[in-house]
Amino acid sequence: MTGLKHAAGISLTALSLSFAANAAMADNIVLSAYSGIFQENYVAAVVEPFMKANPDITVEFYGMPNSAQMLGTLRAQKSSPQIDVMIMDVSVAKAATDEGLFAPMDETVSKHIADLYPQARVEGVNAVGVTFDNLVLLYNTDKVKDVPTSWKALWDKQYAGQVSIPAVPDIQGTTFTIISDKMAGGTNYMESVDAGIKLLEELAPNVQTWEPRPDVYQPISSGTAAIGIGWNARAQVYSNLSDGKLGVVLPEEGSGFQINVIGLVQDAPASESAKKFIDYALSPEAQAAFTEKMYYAPTNAKAAPLIPEAAIKRTAAGVMDKMIAINWLDVAKIRDSITEQWRRRVIPLSR
Repeated sequence: MTGLKHAAGISLTALSLSFAANAAMADNIVLSAYSGIFQENYVAAVVEPFMKANPDITVEFYGMPNSAQMLGTLRAQKSSPQIDVMIMDVSVAKAATDEGLFAPMDETVSKHIADLYPQARVEGVNAVGVTFDNLVLLYNTDKVKDVPTSWKALWDKQYAGQVSIPAVPDIQGTTFTIISDKMAGGTNYMESVDAGIKLLEELAPNVQTWEPRPDVYQPISSGTAAIGIGWNARAQVYSNLSDGKLGVVLPEEGSGFQINVIGLVQDAPASESAKKFIDYALSPEAQAAFTEKMYYAPTNAKAAPLIPEAAIKRTAAGVMDKMIAINWLDVAKIRDSITEQWRRRVIPLSR
């Protein structure tokens, strides 16, 4: 917790300097979301077109590595907010809502809220879905000659010592636990994931690492590992950059969504312009542009017809019925239990 507070303090200081430097601008919005590849693509697909359409508004993108740091920064700024809009994971946004850090989110903020898929509107969260991502199967096309169609490929003995899995508490590991539980015949992950844990015990001897570095995509692209799991959006982008070495598959058993939400910070200094940006970010046009750029599935149901077929096929937008219904606010209540079962029953079996 001390580290988080320190990181939040650094973020607050840096952001204060940045904000002060731009104070002379007529209307400056500070948007905080994920740094790195997300920032690069979101700025190009959404932020820059918004500023072109609204030349009187400047959007400053303040990137952070994860939702935990975003929450810490919001807490540090609660008495004097300097961020106007934030994009973060839905489960962390629930904590922000409970602490009064997000303003109410309804159709007075964006007229497009009525067009969002039901999964994008989570009761008790003052933010709405802006992107859907889903877990996919990754494979090295040199090492895996036949394109896998099922999650069961991870259990194939020919890949012993070549499987790369981000373990819990990483949300990828949590999602994979729920998928595995369904594969093993489980019917209610909130009551028990024991069937899934037993299946993961059988997988463990195949696993090369539970903590792929720098992420799961690079080792599989390079051939250090043969097969694994990861998020679709980043996988598709890295696949494009890998000269065909990184293969990406949505398995026949389906997958589960991870939801990033967009929220208006309570007492945001540029709240009216911030609402205008949120409305734009949720529009079919902006949603379609980001899907085409980075392969996140759109949360606005009216966006799909605007997205090129080649891009939509690389998302879960056309197979929403294959997505396992995961309530991440409920999962937060059992996350520690799942993590403990992994540490006690699954991870030791790969050593």
